[in-house]
Amino acid sequence: MGLPEESGRRVRLLSYSTVVARLRAAGCVFAEDEATLLLAAARTPEELERLVGERAGGLPLEVVLGWAEFRGLRIAVAPGVFVPRRRTELLVAEAVAGAAPGAVVVDLCCGSGAVGVAIATELGHAELHAADLEPEAVRCARRNVEPLGGRVYEGDLYEPLPENLRGRIDVLAVNAPYVPTDAIETMPPEARLYEPRTALDGGADGLAVQRRVIAGAPRWLAPGGRLLIETSRAQAPHTAAAFEAHGLAARVANSEELDGTVVIGSAQARPAV
Repeated sequence: MGLPEESGRRVRLLSYSTVVARLRAAGCVFAEDEATLLLAAARTPEELERLVGERAGGLPLEVVLGWAEFRGLRIAVAPGVFVPRRRTELLVAEAVAGAAPGAVVVDLCCGSGAVGVAIATELGHAELHAADLEPEAVRCARRNVEPLGGRVYEGDLYEPLPENLRGRIDVLAVNAPYVPTDAIETMPPEARLYEPRTALDGGADGLAVQRRVIAGAPRWLAPGGRLLIETSRAQAPHTAAAFEAHGLAARVANSEELDGTVVIGSAQARPAV
């Protein structure tokens, strides 16, 4: 019985080596780690061949696998949907740090819904809502959000949100597109070729969508509610200035470890009557 087991191990090791070599040749920096994930995901040799071919052809690893790891969670992703980045974990950390269980949470420009799902999971309980303009993102987000009892809406920013959320949102977490239009062509192919442009293009200075989000936020935030927006370190002062212009006291949070930047704005609590 020992020989077949050893033979099986040799086949598996050979397969691993072959997969690593193909991924390296395709320019995958973390070929060894990716090979391990692809081998674990494939149920048959034919499926492995397909998965490796897709990855070697440039499709993002997360899309090939059908999921992305985010804040310790496995988030479903799909072709044509923005893949959550590790830097966005700072947005979740800042949101959770100032929120209480049961908070009304809205994940705007939600993509896969990763941000809202992570916030709700870490709070233990939340009234979760999410919205995105892209139909593919909405379908994907529903797979992640609805098991938590949340709801996902399709439309532009606040437009699809139910009216009963006005003045009730405790945490408004937003990863709106903030790449300047002219800089999109310099992005890695995995992003610019496989993710929707609406999830990347922030206009001439990268702040066009952020400004619209900020302008509308005061009408939706609860007294003392917070708006949190991911941005770049260079753009953060301009994002913070827009917060202040709309009556939101702003601060900037940075993480060297995550290479992330978030601007947090707090709505003024209404005086007691």
